[in-house]
Amino acid sequence: MSVRVLSIPSGHVYVRHLTDPGGDDVVRLPDPPVPGDVPAAQWWPPPSLEASWVAEHHEEFDVAHVHFGFDARSPEQLRDWVAALRAAGKPLVYTVHDLRNPHHGDSTAHDAQLDVLVPAADAVLTLTHGAAREVARRWDRTATVLPHPHVVPEPLLARPRPETDGFVVGLHLKSLRASMDPLPVLETLAKVVPALPEGRLRVDVHTDVMTPGMSNHDARVAEMVRTLDADGVIDLHVHDFFTDDELWDYFLGLDVSVLPYRFGTHSGWLEACYDLGTAVVVPDCGFYREQQPCLSYHLDEDGLDPASLELALERAHQVRPQWRADPETRLSERAELAAVHASLYAALVDGPGRR
Repeated sequence: MSVRVLSIPSGHVYVRHLTDPGGDDVVRLPDPPVPGDVPAAQWWPPPSLEASWVAEHHEEFDVAHVHFGFDARSPEQLRDWVAALRAAGKPLVYTVHDLRNPHHGDSTAHDAQLDVLVPAADAVLTLTHGAAREVARRWDRTATVLPHPHVVPEPLLARPRPETDGFVVGLHLKSLRASMDPLPVLETLAKVVPALPEGRLRVDVHTDVMTPGMSNHDARVAEMVRTLDADGVIDLHVHDFFTDDELWDYFLGLDVSVLPYRFGTHSGWLEACYDLGTAVVVPDCGFYREQQPCLSYHLDEDGLDPASLELALERAHQVRPQWRADPETRLSERAELAAVHASLYAALVDGPGRR
């Protein structure tokens, strides 16, 4: 008998790739439409995270599984939501993707939300052993560690990488998440990469960062990247969000992707790079280094160690690491993840041992 899962969200690539392509006994409900003038595919903020929604729709699902999307919910609202699940007899699974919200400069709000979800969950999952140790330390909960599934679509996992003569390092500033510390990283890369034989530094940034009056405009960043581009130090690309196909092409055009995060936990970006064979240089904060093979440097909220970043780039240039996911292994891993989730859901629905 199939288990109906209210995944929050259902449309995220992580959740979509928890389904076995060969079929399984889990039915993940589609995301409820978000009220208002929003794109049809938008799942945030999830209406299903409201206690009133659970009261109205509880007969439509068997298990609730939270991944993302609770940013806008207060701890009180989350407690009401959990109470609605309990009243309806629905178990809760929570996958701890983020121990620190990358969009929040301060951890207070996210910590308070986790203080509701982690203790309330009937089962806690996470992606790395380091994150599981932190869950045990903070909440005395045992989190099951399951790896991140592939991000890049199955047909592209075996896509050949283009032949290149140079050494292209990419720094993508996106829309300047709160977790980013771009200027010190960019300053160091601008000195190191052009000095490497055939080294070229590509910097991407979203239009909203570069345009005065837009929500994420940063005059210092805009001035620096324009100056470096005019001086021929970087290859600047200003654009809106990549489509998925544009993002895969972007990764395939890089030898190395540098993540400029001063705090964080896990990274889907890293997983996509691994899917396509792009080496990644990650900060030593969070648990990025536990996800996939990568090089690291020191960056946290206390600052950057430029020498460590320089060493990582020189190592990447010298070794040219060829870390890439094996497509068959990725698909086998996905089938295993689907089976573990299906077994967990069935046990929670059928078993009496709920918290």
